[in-house]
Amino acid sequence: MSTPTVNHELEAAGLAQIGNLTLVQEALMSAVGRHSGLPGLVCFYGPSGWGKSVSANVVANRTRARYVQAKSVWTKKHFLKAVLFEMGIKPAGTVAEMLDQAAEEMAASQRPLIVDEMDHLVDKNAVEVVRDLYEASHAPILLIGEEQLPHKLKRWERFHGRVLAWVPAQPVDLSDARALRSVYSNDIEIADDLLNKTLEAAHGSVRRVAVNLNNIRKVALELGRESMDLKAWGSRPLFTGDAPKRRV
Repeated sequence: MSTPTVNHELEAAGLAQIGNLTLVQEALMSAVGRHSGLPGLVCFYGPSGWGKSVSANVVANRTRARYVQAKSVWTKKHFLKAVLFEMGIKPAGTVAEMLDQAAEEMAASQRPLIVDEMDHLVDKNAVEVVRDLYEASHAPILLIGEEQLPHKLKRWERFHGRVLAWVPAQPVDLSDARALRSVYSNDIEIADDLLNKTLEAAHGSVRRVAVNLNNIRKVALELGRESMDLKAWGSRPLFTGDAPKRRV
């Protein structure tokens, strides 16, 4: 009975209860509630634009997990500083000392850690720092990255072998589109036939569906309409993410 309340709160914050949000939460909870003899690393992966980061932020707030989004220029030191900042701890002087600080707090609190954009840490050969945090604390850690992340992590056998579950993100579907409709065009009714057309254009991307819903709403308001369907939309183009072709 609590789901409508959660959905209402998400909509009030400009968010939607999409399927990948549920998958992120289930992935993290599988690590939180695991048997003591099982590993506590979980990987959620998929293409850009599929709602992974937004979902991770929502789940972090729901579960009190620490959330860190890696950057392309980060070193091991930058990563550990970001983790300690989330913990409210002043970083020590060396990388080794910072690692001990973070691991000690994680071991004591057992609060989950979510590492988004994990691909950047892979590219910087900082994967072992994440493994060190896990080994020293056994706290749940959720890794989020692009669709090739599981393949990339095979280079680190000791890390790869400690992953409890590999959870692939799912492409946006009609149920997701309806949830997004209530956020991006709540004052305009968009029919399912037009929603299905946006799904075809989106190629799995939540972001592209959101852009199209916003564009459909603008057109409806310009036309003075309270609803839009495929017939009313006509031959207008939908956003696919492709750059427009040059005019000859």
